[in-house]
Amino acid sequence: MPPKPLETYRPPQDPVAVLHEDAQILVVDKPSGLLSVPGKGPHLADCLLSRVQAVFADALLVHRLDRDTSGVMVFALTRHAQRHLGLQFEKRQTRKTYVARVWGRLAEASGTIDLPLIVDWPNRPLQKIDLENGKQAVTEWRRLRANDEESRVRLMPKTGRSHQLRVHMQALGHPILGDPFYATGSARDYSRLMLHSQSLRLNHPDGGIGMTFTAPVPF
Repeated sequence: MPPKPLETYRPPQDPVAVLHEDAQILVVDKPSGLLSVPGKGPHLADCLLSRVQAVFADALLVHRLDRDTSGVMVFALTRHAQRHLGLQFEKRQTRKTYVARVWGRLAEASGTIDLPLIVDWPNRPLQKIDLENGKQAVTEWRRLRANDEESRVRLMPKTGRSHQLRVHMQALGHPILGDPFYATGSARDYSRLMLHSQSLRLNHPDGGIGMTFTAPVPF
Protein backbone atom coordinates (compact mmCIF):
# COMPACT_ATOMS: atom_id res chain seq x y z
CA MET A 1 0.00 0.00 0.00
CA PRO A 2 1.57 3.35 -1.00
CA PRO A 3 2.16 6.06 1.56
CA LYS A 4 0.16 9.27 1.70
CA PRO A 5 2.85 11.83 0.91
CA LEU A 6 0.51 14.82 1.35
CA GLU A 7 0.36 14.12 5.08
CA THR A 8 3.98 15.33 5.23
CA TYR A 9 3.68 18.15 2.71
CA ARG A 10 6.85 20.25 2.74
CA PRO A 11 6.82 22.31 -0.45
CA PRO A 12 10.05 23.92 -1.70
CA GLN A 13 10.49 27.59 -0.86
CA ASP A 14 12.55 28.61 -3.87
CA PRO A 15 11.13 31.46 -5.98
CA VAL A 16 9.07 30.33 -8.96
CA ALA A 17 10.87 31.07 -12.24
CA VAL A 18 8.87 33.07 -14.80
CA LEU A 19 9.52 31.86 -18.36
CA HIS A 20 7.23 34.31 -20.19
CA GLU A 21 4.82 37.12 -19.37
CA ASP A 22 2.60 39.30 -21.55
CA ALA A 23 -0.85 40.88 -21.32
CA GLN A 24 -2.67 37.55 -21.80
CA ILE A 25 -0.58 34.71 -20.40
CA LEU A 26 2.02 33.87 -17.79
CA VAL A 27 4.31 30.85 -18.18
CA VAL A 28 6.30 29.53 -15.22
CA ASP A 29 8.62 26.66 -14.33
CA LYS A 30 6.83 24.75 -11.58
CA PRO A 31 9.15 23.16 -8.98
CA SER A 32 8.77 19.55 -7.95
CA GLY A 33 7.03 19.07 -4.61
CA LEU A 34 4.63 22.02 -4.93
CA LEU A 35 0.91 21.48 -5.46
CA SER A 36 -0.58 23.18 -8.52
CA VAL A 37 -3.77 24.08 -6.60
CA PRO A 38 -4.67 23.99 -2.90
CA GLY A 39 -5.42 20.65 -1.30
CA LYS A 40 -8.01 19.98 1.37
CA GLY A 41 -7.10 21.60 4.68
CA PRO A 42 -4.98 24.59 5.69
CA HIS A 43 -1.76 22.51 5.70
CA LEU A 44 -2.18 22.11 1.92
CA ALA A 45 -2.96 25.75 1.13
CA ASP A 46 0.49 26.60 -0.22
CA CYS A 47 0.47 25.94 -3.96
CA LEU A 48 1.69 27.31 -7.27
CA LEU A 49 -1.62 29.07 -7.96
CA SER A 50 -1.56 31.00 -4.68
CA ARG A 51 2.11 31.93 -5.11
CA VAL A 52 1.48 33.16 -8.65
CA GLN A 53 -1.61 35.12 -7.60
CA ALA A 54 0.37 36.82 -4.83
CA VAL A 55 2.35 38.53 -7.58
CA PHE A 56 -0.08 38.38 -10.51
CA ALA A 57 -3.45 38.96 -8.88
CA ASP A 58 -5.40 38.32 -12.10
CA ALA A 59 -3.81 34.92 -12.83
CA LEU A 60 -6.31 32.16 -13.65
CA LEU A 61 -5.82 28.40 -13.69
CA VAL A 62 -5.76 26.64 -17.07
CA HIS A 63 -4.26 23.19 -16.38
CA ARG A 64 -2.36 21.32 -13.68
CA LEU A 65 0.75 19.27 -13.10
CA ASP A 66 1.07 16.61 -10.40
CA ARG A 67 2.61 17.84 -7.17
CA ASP A 68 5.86 15.96 -7.78
CA THR A 69 6.17 16.86 -11.49
CA SER A 70 8.20 19.94 -12.41
CA GLY A 71 8.24 22.08 -15.52
CA VAL A 72 6.22 24.31 -17.82
CA MET A 73 2.81 25.55 -16.67
CA VAL A 74 0.75 28.32 -18.28
CA PHE A 75 -1.68 30.63 -16.49
CA ALA A 76 -4.19 32.97 -18.10
CA LEU A 77 -4.18 36.65 -17.16
CA THR A 78 -7.61 37.39 -18.65
CA ARG A 79 -10.92 35.52 -18.88
CA HIS A 80 -10.58 35.51 -22.66
CA ALA A 81 -7.18 33.83 -22.41
CA GLN A 82 -8.51 31.27 -19.93
CA ARG A 83 -11.34 30.28 -22.29
CA HIS A 84 -9.04 30.23 -25.32
CA LEU A 85 -6.37 28.09 -23.64
CA GLY A 86 -8.92 25.87 -21.93
CA LEU A 87 -10.42 24.93 -25.29
CA GLN A 88 -6.97 24.14 -26.67
CA PHE A 89 -6.31 21.70 -23.83
CA GLU A 90 -9.81 20.24 -24.11
CA LYS A 91 -9.48 19.69 -27.88
CA ARG A 92 -5.91 18.36 -27.53
CA GLN A 93 -4.49 21.18 -29.64
CA THR A 94 -1.56 21.79 -27.30
CA ARG A 95 1.63 19.73 -27.57
CA LYS A 96 3.36 18.66 -24.39
CA THR A 97 6.76 17.02 -24.11
CA TYR A 98 8.14 15.51 -20.91
CA VAL A 99 11.50 14.05 -19.97
CA ALA A 100 11.75 11.25 -17.44
CA ARG A 101 14.28 8.89 -15.92
CA VAL A 102 12.83 5.40 -15.65
CA TRP A 103 13.86 2.12 -14.08
CA GLY A 104 15.90 -0.30 -16.18
CA ARG A 105 17.00 -0.38 -19.79
CA LEU A 106 14.32 0.17 -22.41
CA ALA A 107 15.05 -2.36 -25.14
CA GLU A 108 13.19 -0.56 -27.92
CA ALA A 109 14.08 2.89 -29.26
CA SER A 110 10.50 4.18 -29.30
CA GLY A 111 6.90 3.11 -29.00
CA THR A 112 3.30 3.99 -28.28
CA ILE A 113 1.34 3.00 -25.18
CA ASP A 114 -2.43 2.81 -25.69
CA LEU A 115 -3.92 1.65 -22.38
CA PRO A 116 -7.15 3.10 -20.93
CA LEU A 117 -7.10 4.46 -17.37
CA ILE A 118 -9.60 4.76 -14.55
CA VAL A 119 -9.32 5.96 -10.96
CA ASP A 120 -8.44 3.22 -8.46
CA TRP A 121 -11.23 4.19 -6.06
CA PRO A 122 -10.12 2.28 -2.94
CA ASN A 123 -6.63 3.77 -3.35
CA ARG A 124 -7.35 7.17 -4.89
CA PRO A 125 -5.70 9.35 -6.10
CA LEU A 126 -4.02 6.34 -7.74
CA GLN A 127 -5.07 5.39 -11.26
CA LYS A 128 -5.08 1.96 -12.89
CA ILE A 129 -5.43 0.35 -16.29
CA ASP A 130 -8.94 -0.88 -17.05
CA LEU A 131 -9.43 -2.28 -20.55
CA GLU A 132 -13.22 -2.38 -20.22
CA ASN A 133 -14.17 0.77 -18.33
CA GLY A 134 -11.13 3.04 -18.58
CA LYS A 135 -10.90 6.24 -20.63
CA GLN A 136 -8.57 6.23 -23.61
CA ALA A 137 -5.00 7.18 -22.76
CA VAL A 138 -2.21 7.31 -25.34
CA THR A 139 1.47 8.09 -24.78
CA GLU A 140 4.25 8.14 -27.37
CA TRP A 141 7.78 7.65 -26.04
CA ARG A 142 11.32 7.79 -27.32
CA ARG A 143 14.44 6.49 -25.59
CA LEU A 144 17.13 9.17 -25.35
CA ARG A 145 19.81 7.06 -23.70
CA ALA A 146 20.03 4.04 -21.44
CA ASN A 147 22.27 1.84 -19.34
CA ASP A 148 21.60 -1.30 -17.33
CA GLU A 149 20.21 0.68 -14.39
CA GLU A 150 17.97 3.29 -16.00
CA SER A 151 16.79 4.97 -19.20
CA ARG A 152 16.14 8.60 -20.06
CA VAL A 153 13.04 8.99 -22.19
CA ARG A 154 11.03 11.67 -23.94
CA LEU A 155 7.30 11.27 -23.33
CA MET A 156 4.65 12.84 -25.57
CA PRO A 157 1.13 12.34 -24.17
CA LYS A 158 -1.66 12.45 -26.74
CA THR A 159 -4.31 12.50 -24.01
CA GLY A 160 -4.27 14.17 -20.61
CA ARG A 161 -5.40 11.59 -18.05
CA SER A 162 -4.41 11.90 -14.41
CA HIS A 163 -1.11 10.10 -13.69
CA GLN A 164 -1.07 8.93 -17.31
CA LEU A 165 2.69 8.97 -17.85
CA ARG A 166 3.36 7.41 -14.47
CA VAL A 167 0.95 4.50 -14.93
CA HIS A 168 1.94 3.92 -18.56
CA MET A 169 5.64 3.66 -17.76
CA GLN A 170 4.89 1.34 -14.86
CA ALA A 171 2.84 -0.81 -17.26
CA LEU A 172 5.89 -1.12 -19.52
CA GLY A 173 7.85 -2.42 -16.54
CA HIS A 174 9.86 0.80 -16.32
CA PRO A 175 8.36 2.99 -13.55
CA ILE A 176 9.53 6.56 -13.28
CA LEU A 177 12.30 6.83 -10.70
CA GLY A 178 11.30 8.39 -7.40
CA ASP A 179 7.58 7.82 -7.93
CA PRO A 180 6.00 7.49 -4.46
CA PHE A 181 2.87 5.85 -5.89
CA TYR A 182 3.91 3.53 -8.70
CA ALA A 183 7.58 2.67 -8.16
CA THR A 184 8.75 0.04 -5.69
CA GLY A 185 12.00 -0.92 -3.99
CA SER A 186 15.13 0.94 -5.01
CA ALA A 187 13.31 2.57 -7.97
CA ARG A 188 11.41 4.58 -5.39
CA ASP A 189 14.43 5.70 -3.39
CA TYR A 190 15.12 9.05 -5.04
CA SER A 191 14.91 12.63 -3.80
CA ARG A 192 12.08 13.50 -6.21
CA LEU A 193 9.89 12.17 -9.00
CA MET A 194 12.09 12.15 -12.10
CA LEU A 195 9.44 13.60 -14.39
CA HIS A 196 9.67 17.07 -15.94
CA SER A 197 7.39 18.96 -18.32
CA GLN A 198 10.08 20.20 -20.69
CA SER A 199 8.02 22.00 -23.33
CA LEU A 200 4.51 23.20 -24.08
CA ARG A 201 3.35 24.40 -27.48
CA LEU A 202 0.14 26.42 -27.70
CA ASN A 203 -1.59 29.06 -29.78
CA HIS A 204 -1.45 32.50 -28.18
CA PRO A 205 -4.92 33.81 -27.21
CA ASP A 206 -4.17 37.15 -28.89
CA GLY A 207 -3.89 36.37 -32.60
CA GLY A 208 -3.43 32.60 -32.45
CA ILE A 209 0.29 32.50 -33.23
CA GLY A 210 1.96 29.23 -32.25
CA MET A 211 4.42 29.53 -29.37
CA THR A 212 6.61 26.97 -27.64
CA PHE A 213 7.85 27.40 -24.07
CA THR A 214 10.59 25.28 -22.54
CA ALA A 215 12.02 24.75 -19.07
CA PRO A 216 15.49 23.20 -18.54
CA VAL A 217 15.48 19.65 -17.22
CA PRO A 218 16.76 19.74 -13.62
CA PHE A 219 17.98 16.12 -13.50
